[in-house]
Amino acid sequence: MYEDYYGFTEKPFSLTPDPKYLFKSESHANAYELLQYALRRREGFVVVTGDIGTGKTTLCRALLEQIDRNTFTALVLNPFLSEEDLLKLILQDFGVVSREDVKRGRLANVSKQELIETIYDFLLSLLPLRASAVLIIDEAQNLPIPVLEQIRILSNLETDKDKLLQIVLVGQLNLHPLLKAPQMRQLDQRVSIRYQLRPLSRDEVAAYVSHRLMVAGGAASIMFQPQALDIVHRRSGGIPRLINLVCDRSLLASYSARTNRVSPEMVYQAAENLELFEERPSRLAWFRRASVAVAAHR
Repeated sequence: MYEDYYGFTEKPFSLTPDPKYLFKSESHANAYELLQYALRRREGFVVVTGDIGTGKTTLCRALLEQIDRNTFTALVLNPFLSEEDLLKLILQDFGVVSREDVKRGRLANVSKQELIETIYDFLLSLLPLRASAVLIIDEAQNLPIPVLEQIRILSNLETDKDKLLQIVLVGQLNLHPLLKAPQMRQLDQRVSIRYQLRPLSRDEVAAYVSHRLMVAGGAASIMFQPQALDIVHRRSGGIPRLINLVCDRSLLASYSARTNRVSPEMVYQAAENLELFEERPSRLAWFRRASVAVAAHR
């Protein structure tokens, strides 16, 4: 609809995790560099957390695009798997077995131990090739405890000098307390790098919107007024997914008005329709600030 009118090659604020739209805010750039460092150094376990919609999956996709050809990757997007299904998926992504093998049930009678030994043999075969392997698990906060324990066992696959499998757990904020549970102590102790993605600041929101308009090919034909971006930031809380929702609706409103400027009123109405209401400080927080202000003037 509005894509043709403004000359976009595609929707600039789609919710799909397209890596070319990754905006490297300070927080996202730090996470990206830490992940690259961890993979180069074979750090073993890495955990990246962030609130819902902060761009964790997009970050994973962008990382996978930049991994060199000597690194084999397995990406798990569905954490609701059994231990056996996880191991089969890893073997499938590494290319050890085919999708057809799994689909036709040719691994149905293979034991869990045999699957682990097959993964181990594959990882050992990479050493003479100077190749490595990475397992990335998204939405890791939903992993059942037995599957997390299986992942810990996979992390034990190593030589005297190197970890054979790099494991990256990516999840929402409740992944952190999950790993801190007493039964997860052994796994938690193996985590060498932890990082939490932060929401975007007001200036980063403006840069984020500009970045996505530019990537979609229509940055010269439409602009968000500064006050409109203020509202985008306040109503979205700096969460990229919510920014996308508000901006998409706002572009639809500007298209309907046949204008190349997105006004504060358009963004305000878009946020209202999406029920994204500005967070108001609690009465207790207001009282504390008022008390401090009164005390400062005494």
